Amino acid sequence: MARVDPLAVAWAPEHTAAIQGLRNWAIRFAELNQHLAAWMNLPGSDANALSHVVWAAEDGKPLSPAELSRQIGMTSGATTVLLNRLEAAGHIRRSREHTDRRRVTLRPEPEAREQVRRFLAVAGVEVAEVLLDTGLDDLRRITAFVTRLGEAGAVANERLRRRGTT
Repeated sequence: MARVDPLAVAWAPEHTAAIQGLRNWAIRFAELNQHLAAWMNLPGSDANALSHVVWAAEDGKPLSPAELSRQIGMTSGATTVLLNRLEAAGHIRRSREHTDRRRVTLRPEPEAREQVRRFLAVAGVEVAEVLLDTGLDDLRRITAFVTRLGEAGAVANERLRRRGTT
């Protein structure tokens, strides 16, 4: 695909509606994380990090501290302090599961995972209803679209990191 100037494109209403819908979901998702923080009596940053650790583990792709740091937008030092708090509170554990013993994997503790599941049982009702009410073909198309959009964002973020603009 040729490079485009996003500010010079004549966007169709469907394009802007899709981006606005994704933006609204990101805002609502952040609000849900704030409710998770209150549910678990955690600071918002800790709940956000814990949710990343839990979702990654649920997906079978546990995070390293460096990956978590990138995802939550914190320095490695700040992430270490946050992980120390979560570990001391019994919410996560650091393990060395790789042949390279220097590499650390983050895992949620069973009780923390269960607390998040109980939260989702209350907070996720409407989201689950929408997912179950959406046809599988539509979900496949949506998944393909958001996956491509996520990959495009990853490429843009890597390009910006290489330029040193962040």
